[in-house]
Amino acid sequence: MLRFLTSLILLLTVTLVAGPLQAVGFAATDVPTVIIPAGQQNDQFDEDFDDDFDDDFADEGSFDEILIADPLEGFNRGMFWVNDKLYFYLAKPVAKGYRFIVPRPVRVSVGNFFSNLLTPMRAANALLQLKFTDFGTEIYRFVVNSTIGIAGLFDPATSLAGVEKVEEDFGQTLGYYGAGHGFYLVLPVLGPSSLRDTTGGLVDTVLDPFWYADLTTMEHLGAKVFKVTNGLSLDKDTYESIVRDSLDPYLFVRAAYAQRRAAQVGKVDYSILTIDGSFLNENNLNPFKWLGM
Repeated sequence: MLRFLTSLILLLTVTLVAGPLQAVGFAATDVPTVIIPAGQQNDQFDEDFDDDFDDDFADEGSFDEILIADPLEGFNRGMFWVNDKLYFYLAKPVAKGYRFIVPRPVRVSVGNFFSNLLTPMRAANALLQLKFTDFGTEIYRFVVNSTIGIAGLFDPATSLAGVEKVEEDFGQTLGYYGAGHGFYLVLPVLGPSSLRDTTGGLVDTVLDPFWYADLTTMEHLGAKVFKVTNGLSLDKDTYESIVRDSLDPYLFVRAAYAQRRAAQVGKVDYSILTIDGSFLNENNLNPFKWLGM
């Protein structure tokens, strides 16, 4: 009896050990074994990694979009550096001091005033692009803001009627009729632009009321500096965040500029916003609703 139990235990032990080993042997026969010489192991790993990396980015590699040509990159980077220093060491400190002294509501009203003065430029370019709704929008805003808004210091066209400003300029007009960027330009003090938009900016000065005001050259320049300073005082450090978060701020600004201008040229007419209220609502104050537009 003892001999029988000993034989049975031995048989079970052999079965338990041989079973897994046999299973491993069968599994191993399904996978081909490749023996790589010791000197070539690193090379083989690099090749396999490169193949996987190329597969993951195959679609991205086939898409190489150039947003805007930049044949003058050396010059543009130099101007970008100059503008960067002017911003951090002159323009922004002055704007911060101005922000500290002048309350925000006053600065917003100043911005509204300058924006209202440029209404003829925006309206003319909307008309040149045959955007009649946008043209009517700017005329309506000019009348309302110049009267109820007290010479444009306030913006009741937006706050009461929900009729927002339409951004149009002659650079967009040229783009609307098929003119491309030309090439990228960074202008001293003025910042990013293009051949098309620089040309458009020169044409837009014809409709700039400052040119027709009885101002000396220094007074005209002072008004422009004041406008820029007021605008910077309302900015929430946008440029600082770009410089802080970008590996190459120049490339980021160039791409952002090209994308923004492309979107402005190709945008559709805006939809008028609605506001709550019984009488002060867009149906009563918005003339486009009166006409069923």
